[in-house]
Amino acid sequence: MPIEHDDKGTGTRHKAREAALQMLFARDMAGAARKDLAVDYWNELGDETFDDRTREFANALAIGTLDNIEAIDATIKTRAEHWRIERMAFVDRNVLRLAVFEFLFFDTPDTVAINEALELARKYSTYEATQFVNGVLDAIRQDILKNVEDKPDGEISTTTSASS
Repeated sequence: MPIEHDDKGTGTRHKAREAALQMLFARDMAGAARKDLAVDYWNELGDETFDDRTREFANALAIGTLDNIEAIDATIKTRAEHWRIERMAFVDRNVLRLAVFEFLFFDTPDTVAINEALELARKYSTYEATQFVNGVLDAIRQDILKNVEDKPDGEISTTTSASS
């Protein structure tokens, strides 16, 4: 019996990342309150076919990003030279924020976070934005790897585990 593969990017985690991006975009556009963000999204815009695990992962990404926005934006600022966060396109800055959130606070492999961010940028932004996102995230990844290498033995790395 042949194994059937879903189209590229249709995995539940990818769908959850898309939903999280849409939540953050809606927040930027409409100024939705953090506490209502997920409920409003799923009631008004969310895909009804998403299972609970996909919804939970999307909510964790969006709300976690918002809860850690200062640290995430500070990290992005270190590598987005000549770009102020508030001047970036809504999609681009939120793609960066989601990926950096996964770098810093989830156990998602960095390459997966970057690849997912690039897929989102390709789908929702421009070719130039995809290059920009790739460059910023790769530089941040290199900084994180350098910081981990510089730590004395026995110290905890910069990433922490979260539910997958």
